[in-house]
Amino acid sequence: MISLTGLHIYPIKSCGAITLTEAEIGPLGLALDRRWMLVDRQGCFLSQREHALMATIGVHLDTAGQQLRVSAAGMPALHLPLSMPAVTLNVTLWDAELAALDCGEDRHQWFSSYLGADVRLVCFDPTVTRACNSNWCGDVAASTQFSDGFPLLVTSQASLDDLNLRLQRKGAPALPMNRFRPNLVLSGLDAYEEDYVDTLHLGEPGKEIVLRLAKPCARCTIPGIDQENGQCDPQWPHEPLDTLATYRADARVDGLTFGQNAIVISGIGHLLRIGMPVQTTLNF
Repeated sequence: MISLTGLHIYPIKSCGAITLTEAEIGPLGLALDRRWMLVDRQGCFLSQREHALMATIGVHLDTAGQQLRVSAAGMPALHLPLSMPAVTLNVTLWDAELAALDCGEDRHQWFSSYLGADVRLVCFDPTVTRACNSNWCGDVAASTQFSDGFPLLVTSQASLDDLNLRLQRKGAPALPMNRFRPNLVLSGLDAYEEDYVDTLHLGEPGKEIVLRLAKPCARCTIPGIDQENGQCDPQWPHEPLDTLATYRADARVDGLTFGQNAIVISGIGHLLRIGMPVQTTLNF
C-alpha cells in the first residue's frame, strides 16, 4: 500500500524545514511553503547554491500559528509575523521578474549579519500570480510562490533507498531525505515508480486531494549540502550528483533528476495527513 510518510514546508526559500503531521492544500500548494525569500542588493534570489549557510537557518511555527520564529547559531531569535508587509520591492527569481513585499530593516540586519552579505527578506505578494510553465502543466493554470517552478515536490522513500545502496557500494555515506527538500514523501512505491505516475489521489472520497506529477525535478548541487551544518562532505564533494549521473540523466530537463514536481488538480481546502493512503494513475 502506498502512503504519505513525510510532509514538509520550507517557509523561507532555501532555509530550514518545518515537518508537519497535517497541512491544508491550497491552489499554491502548502500555504507557508516558500512564502518568503532572501534577495541580494539587485533583488536577485539567494539559495544554498551560493550561500550554503542558509541551510542552518532554522524556521519554527509558534504554537498559536501567528508567527514564525527564525533561529541560527549565535543569533538572537527573530520573530516574523504572518501578516503581509506593505512596502513593495522588485525581485528576480530565475527568469521571472515580479513585485514582492519587503520585510523591513530588522530582518535585513539579522540575515545580513548571519550570512555576511547584504541581503533582504521579502514576502510573496498574494496579489501577484506567478504561473508555472504551461509546457509541463498542460491545460491546468497552475501557479506557485517562491519555489523554483512548481508548488509541490514529491519524492519516494524507495528511490532514496536505491540511491543510498548505490552510494554505499562505492563507499560514500547514505543521505537523509532532507537533502532533497521534498514537500511530500511517499512510501510503498517501487524505486523511481514516480517517474511513471500521472496523478496522486490522497485521502478518502469526498475529501480527496488530486495532484498531478507534472515535471521531473532536475537536481543542482544542494543535495550535496548537509542540512544540519551547511557543508559538503570533503571526501565526497560531488555526491550525490556523480552517482545520479550514472543512471538518472533526463534529456527533457537537460539534467539529473530525483523526485517529481507536482501541481494541484483538486481538493483545495482539504487536509493532507501523515499515514493517509495514496492511489496512483499512471501516465501510459
